[in-house]
Amino acid sequence: MDIRKYSKPFSYNGNKDIGILVIHGFTATTYSMQYLADKFAEAGFYVELPLLAGHGTKWQDLNKVHYQDWIKELDKSLLKLKGKVTKIFVIGLSMGGTLALYLAETYPELKGIIIINNACLFKNPSLIFLPVIKLIVSSVKPISSDLKDPNCKEIAYNRTPTKGLHELFKLIKIMKKNLFKITQPILIFKSKEDNIIPVKSATYVYDRINSKNKDFIWLENSYHVATMDFDKDIIVEKSISFIEKNSTF
Repeated sequence: MDIRKYSKPFSYNGNKDIGILVIHGFTATTYSMQYLADKFAEAGFYVELPLLAGHGTKWQDLNKVHYQDWIKELDKSLLKLKGKVTKIFVIGLSMGGTLALYLAETYPELKGIIIINNACLFKNPSLIFLPVIKLIVSSVKPISSDLKDPNCKEIAYNRTPTKGLHELFKLIKIMKKNLFKITQPILIFKSKEDNIIPVKSATYVYDRINSKNKDFIWLENSYHVATMDFDKDIIVEKSISFIEKNSTF
């Protein structure tokens, strides 16, 4: 399979004064978020779905980037949206959720954020040794395609790059320190069954942010890649409602 075919950035000019920055997860491609991006476009929003550095090519490339490279790409997308709309929301899956939280800490003018199975804590305790592991092995088993729907498959790397994963951990550490800065409205989705990210990742964020407007929705019928799973339409419906409600202020 040529992963590049499923890794194209998506951009859409809507007819509303609302822009949505959509962020995919670690080792994944834009494909995992395309359904949401399409639905947001249908709703009339401006949409930017960039491909993050080190993704959509070969897994070795993800060992060559730093978390700052992901942030730079998102800053470009935000700047593009700011040139078209006055109200911007950010939605992210897994690492995309981590990046959405980071952006909320950095840009208080954002109207709101939506996170789906955000990466904050992990189920594998051996990952605390990642700074050493990355010096010994360049990759470990994949973390992709955690889907309950047997007819769906996530397009992602077939290995997890260890240096790239360490960059994600650096980003998470910074994000966790600054959660108190988040005051924007936030919508949190968490799958009850998630083989990658524990429930505590979502509750950890919920308990530490300073948003007065914060909602938590359990996903009953999806695993980690919920944006492609059985609950994807629930995510779309609740997200559009959240965005429209909080764009009036």
